[in-house]
Amino acid sequence: MKTTKKLSFVLLALFLVSAGAYAQGNGMAGINAATKMVTSYFDPGTKLIYAIGAVVGLIGGIKVYNKFSSGDPDTSKTAASWFGACIFLIVAATILRSFFL
Repeated sequence: MKTTKKLSFVLLALFLVSAGAYAQGNGMAGINAATKMVTSYFDPGTKLIYAIGAVVGLIGGIKVYNKFSSGDPDTSKTAASWFGACIFLIVAATILRSFFL
């Protein structure tokens, strides 16, 4: 009776080890496919962030021009904040792209 339990335990252990070996081959292919999918989104994402930066720059330029035209003394602070936002978007997109690719 004891040998039957030992034999069934050994067979169960061998089955689990072989199932783990089969799962590892497909896991690597899945990880590689996921990596290719994620990296394929970086070029369009970077271009989208550049476009958003251009729109923010245009809006900021119009707002700064309006403040300058009206004689508001706070024009330089507004210009610096809009310019900083545009630079941040462009630099962040470039750094993220170079960091992950």
